[in-house]
Amino acid sequence: MKCPGQDMRYWKAGDIFDVRCPNCGGSVEFFKDEVRRKCRCGHVMINPQLNFGCVEWCPYAEQCIGAVPEEVRAKQKMEQENSLRERISLEMKKYFGKDLKRINHALKVARYAEQIMKVEGGDPLVILGAAYLHDIGVHETEKKYKKGEDDDYRYQEAEGMPIAREILERLGIKKEDLEKICDIIGHHHHPREEEALNFQIHYEADWLANMEENGFSRGQEEAQAVMEKYLRTETGCQLAERLRRGEFF
Repeated sequence: MKCPGQDMRYWKAGDIFDVRCPNCGGSVEFFKDEVRRKCRCGHVMINPQLNFGCVEWCPYAEQCIGAVPEEVRAKQKMEQENSLRERISLEMKKYFGKDLKRINHALKVARYAEQIMKVEGGDPLVILGAAYLHDIGVHETEKKYKKGEDDDYRYQEAEGMPIAREILERLGIKKEDLEKICDIIGHHHHPREEEALNFQIHYEADWLANMEENGFSRGQEEAQAVMEKYLRTETGCQLAERLRRGEFF
């Protein structure tokens, strides 16, 4: 039996299309199921509309299309992680409900983390998953402990881990990524002597979000001392300096 998606009898208008070559500007015709085509100028192009989503569930995928190209696998992984990050963000918003202060703070941390990651690297799913959920334990902390206690932040870290774990397990996050996210949440106010890049980016993003929310009216020397204490990445330092000058993102 031939896969309907590969059978041209079932194709629709637009399943054969032209793509402009970025090298010479010429037009290259693609069939929707082609992975790549070579332009007359010699430039090899990847099909920008290729969708092999069926290979994730179809038991005959390998027989149908052969080995899935690495470019396609990378695209699928990116799309899957984008979807997971969006679902984590949605779960955070549902959990906090009308607590817009916590929701907006988490979104700011994620925004700063994305800016740092663009330059410094890191694992987007782990870093943004932690950004969305890092304060998820704050409500339980407020219920169980007196406000202003010395260990407020440690209580928040401890209360947040099981809540985050339940959310991530429900979303089907891989165990390895889940553990990394929960590890960041479990000590996000208390960095260890040696930290991985994922933690450092989250830590700086959280610090920058607090800096934006609380203002940064220190003098030049004090501001520099604070940045040297908390920030390690060049991008984080640049963002902090811009915030100190009154710029917002």
